[in-house]
Amino acid sequence: MKKIAVFTSGGDSPGMNACVRAVVRTAIFKGLEVYGIYRGYEGMIEGDIKRMYSYSVSNIIQRGGTVLKSARSMEFKTPEGRKKAYDNLVAHGIEGIVAIGGDGTFTGAKIFQEEFGIPTVGCPGTIDNDIYGTDYTIGFDTAVNTALAAIDKIRDTAAAHDRIFFIEVMGRDAGFIAVDCGIGGGAEFVMVPETKTDLSMVVKSLKNLRKSKSSSIVVVAEGDEEGNAEAIMQKVKEKINDKEKDFKVTTLGHIQRGGSPTAKDRVLGSLCGMAAVEGLLEGRMNCMAGVMNQEIVYTPFGDCIGKEKPLNKEHLKLMEILSI
Repeated sequence: MKKIAVFTSGGDSPGMNACVRAVVRTAIFKGLEVYGIYRGYEGMIEGDIKRMYSYSVSNIIQRGGTVLKSARSMEFKTPEGRKKAYDNLVAHGIEGIVAIGGDGTFTGAKIFQEEFGIPTVGCPGTIDNDIYGTDYTIGFDTAVNTALAAIDKIRDTAAAHDRIFFIEVMGRDAGFIAVDCGIGGGAEFVMVPETKTDLSMVVKSLKNLRKSKSSSIVVVAEGDEEGNAEAIMQKVKEKINDKEKDFKVTTLGHIQRGGSPTAKDRVLGSLCGMAAVEGLLEGRMNCMAGVMNQEIVYTPFGDCIGKEKPLNKEHLKLMEILSI
């Protein structure tokens, strides 16, 4: 193998740039030519591919987002689109790919490798931490700390005005961000997609909490089955039926995706990027490089996509204990 390429796809996450940097510099260290594919699969189809050098990734490790950009590509979902992408890779002599992203990225990479045989190793880049095969995903730690900083500020005003705040964090299909923010932010309740929300219990507990606490924080993952934070707040407000109590909603949204990555995400991104290149050179394909129990592991894309990553049971127990 003489030439490889790297791209980022799906939602951006802090630490992606650290991963790109590690891929580029590891490849050069190993004597490979390395190319950057801009705008993910769409750039692969359009031939937006440029050779990268060590200086190409200077001064990016501290930056959020991704210098390679990201874009949705409906055309890559078609055989014709994937054939265009393959022809462009062949034209550049690219023999291996590092794909940084999440489920959608790995699904596309798996199909592409099976059709055209170009080895691909992935790196888990998503703030949701919902990918099987790694303890943490690149960007998760930064997203939690960003959300936590906001929750700390909201708690100040909640206490000042005796308010109940419903704070919505990202997590359409997974509650990892919500649980860690709930524990770290001292929330009274956390609502996540993985567990059924008992609104009657929430209402009863909030009424009882008023005897000892003047304000409360409820953290809601956007994918909770009862709805988003606004919908849940309205349901709870109607049941409590206290005109003197002030209810507020804050949706943190995409602020969680941005910002300078934490040290943990920079290190994780760098480790995964290095491991992806080494994996390609070892003949690995159709797998993801992750970190579990402080060791590099390679997990088949089929498992990354198909197996559910459960919430930490000890975290859930801790959340229940600390909320009283």
